[in-house]
Amino acid sequence: MEQRGKNSEQLEQNLADALTEGEMEETTPDEAAVRRLSPRYEVRVQLERDPIVEETLLFRRMAKEVDNRYDKYMSRTQPSCDPDHEADG
Repeated sequence: MEQRGKNSEQLEQNLADALTEGEMEETTPDEAAVRRLSPRYEVRVQLERDPIVEETLLFRRMAKEVDNRYDKYMSRTQPSCDPDHEADG
């Protein structure tokens, strides 16, 4: 039993040392709360060209697709794009 008490004391001492070691952060609770808040605004960049469309058209020029997994996306982004024909570009 005495061994368990020494282990417990040693663990407590190690924990206390770890918590008090080094410099203490000097932040106010208000600053910490603001830092934990999620951002209010989202930054979005509007592109002239869709990178998914560009890559899909590039791959379709190089090879034939096994499945037509991007056809639905392509028809939404480029209504004039016919999935049965290669894109001329």
